[in-house]
Amino acid sequence: MKHAILIAAGLALALPAFLHAEPAPWFQWRSKATGTLVCTQTPLGPGWEKSSGPYRDARCEKRMPVK
Repeated sequence: MKHAILIAAGLALALPAFLHAEPAPWFQWRSKATGTLVCTQTPLGPGWEKSSGPYRDARCEKRMPVK
């Protein structure tokens, strides 16, 4: 019984964090070797540099307002 109360309390405290969660932003990355542009949510490695962003979509067309 005590475990159920602790689990319920933990879920109640964690719920607001889940309600305010947003998807990860997209960024446009440029290859240092070829100049190719790619739109991803995560860095591609040392051979790439962030070109622009953040964006809301996977095509890097809709800019996201910066807070």
